[in-house]
Amino acid sequence: MSHRVVITGAGTINALGHDVPATLEAMREGRCGIGPLDIRDVDRLAVKIGGQVTGYDEHAHFNRQQISLYDRFTQFTLLAAREALGQAGLSFSGDMADRSGVVLGTSGGGLNTQDENYRAVYEEGKNRVHPFIVPKLMNNAAASHVSMEWNLRGPSFTVATACASSNHAMGQAYQMIRSGMADVMITGGSESMLCFGGVKAWEGLRVMSKDACRPFSATRNGMVQGEGAGIFVFERLDHAKKRGAEILAEVAGFAMSSDASDIVMPSKQGAARAIAGALRDGGIDRGQVGYINAHGTGTAANDKTECAAVADVFGAQADKLMLSSTKSMHGHLIGGTGAVELLACIMALRDGVIAPTIGYEEFDPECALDVVPNEAREARVEVALSNAFAFGGLNAVLALKKAP
Repeated sequence: MSHRVVITGAGTINALGHDVPATLEAMREGRCGIGPLDIRDVDRLAVKIGGQVTGYDEHAHFNRQQISLYDRFTQFTLLAAREALGQAGLSFSGDMADRSGVVLGTSGGGLNTQDENYRAVYEEGKNRVHPFIVPKLMNNAAASHVSMEWNLRGPSFTVATACASSNHAMGQAYQMIRSGMADVMITGGSESMLCFGGVKAWEGLRVMSKDACRPFSATRNGMVQGEGAGIFVFERLDHAKKRGAEILAEVAGFAMSSDASDIVMPSKQGAARAIAGALRDGGIDRGQVGYINAHGTGTAANDKTECAAVADVFGAQADKLMLSSTKSMHGHLIGGTGAVELLACIMALRDGVIAPTIGYEEFDPECALDVVPNEAREARVEVALSNAFAFGGLNAVLALKKAP
């Protein structure tokens, strides 16, 4: 038996806001959360900007013992999960706990912890580190702490597929509920790579902008890193209706593909297979789709490849689509990016507001779609897609419908 899956809770912390209402307000206003980085040794970096979570004090949320266990990416996850579960109004015990789990995406995991301890050992010459360094930096730390905090005893694990991690994680959560393996899954992703080592590593790829993220604009010159988390409560539709839960949207389809061609250069064919697969999985006609939250990194290669893939799948319908990249506002959250971007899809379906692609300066004939430049737009949308295309050629696309 196949179950329908809905979203009953959402939480986030990112460069645009410390919760969902603040984030959606910033998206509606087309506000930019990218600014000068405030990190150690920033003067040694060529790239000095990022979508950093500002005004954040870990001591306001966690005690000293918790901070010794929680890397920044885990802290972000727990705060976003608290918001999402508060909205969903769920508690977990007995059979409910056994049939609920956690699937989260991250790429770097506890990179801040690694960076700090490499400094301590290699630069400062220390021979001892804190005994909890391994459980603090491991990629599954956030998922494990969420499961422990809310007594989620069902399937729980972490997905690491670079920039598609969150979408892959949410796709797995969706499939688990649809197949009957679970009733409720906490899912999404988080990332906190804005430390010296994290930024320096990305500098080496020569895909980073030093001034702004301008997806689809002919003047684009690279991506900008961000940080934060997006967490959602996925739930069986009949389960949600039975308890009278507020439904934000329906998860209607999911697909993934591999380019199997190049470790960094994206493939139009691979992206198109994932987009078409999500439509097929959800039984969705191309004409039903009104909005796509694009991967839209602001690199020359991604943006033109993604637009070509969309044009291939939708044909003449592509001209009627709205496609925007919110990375222009909050930066590229790497493993957490698809989760924060799913909020833009929910906003389109629920509120009829399309988040804009800000920083758009000049038309590019290779990105000749409606990219909703610079200002949000009111529009009625029945179906939205969220694209994620990662280094390694790993693609994951989610299809969402209006709440039933």
